[in-house]
Amino acid sequence: MADPQAALVTQLRNIQARTGKTIPALHELLTASGLQKTGERRSLLMEQLGLGYGDANTVALLMGKPLPPLDGSAPPPPAAVVGDVLDALYSGKKAGLRPLHDAVMALVAPMGVFEQAPKKTYISLRRKKQFAMLGPATQTAVELGLNVKDLPPAARLKAVPAGGMCQYTVRFSALDEVDAELAGWLRAAFDAAG
Repeated sequence: MADPQAALVTQLRNIQARTGKTIPALHELLTASGLQKTGERRSLLMEQLGLGYGDANTVALLMGKPLPPLDGSAPPPPAAVVGDVLDALYSGKKAGLRPLHDAVMALVAPMGVFEQAPKKTYISLRRKKQFAMLGPATQTAVELGLNVKDLPPAARLKAVPAGGMCQYTVRFSALDEVDAELAGWLRAAFDAAG
């Protein structure tokens, strides 16, 4: 299973390398700006430092929260927020679907840095923009929404009408459906997001 906290540490280290500033220094910059809303702080980081949406959003969301060690001195603490949401999403009659979610995350993890944004009924996966949505669709199936254009037609890939968060969805109920074809669709969405 992919470790979201390790992905966060990698993302923060990359932000520091790109900007030449530590995360605490970026937080000081935001505090000095006087901006209070996350969106305003995110915009400032994007405009002044050229950060992408996902990186700027992560820095803004971490304001006033404890940071994981970024110098490799200690292992990062567990990712309680995402884990808590996953525990809630995959509880009761949907508990058996959690291995499907974990299998998809194992496909995404090696692709690069991304953010997991927990929502009420799914997890949003983001780079500069959302590239996928993942969560239980029914008691027996998980649904993966893909934000990518022009995927080749496939029997299990459903095109979604324009105007939605994703252009395609795919539902699956078994681990053998988390296969190379699904990995290819995920890769295309990941690459298209920045």
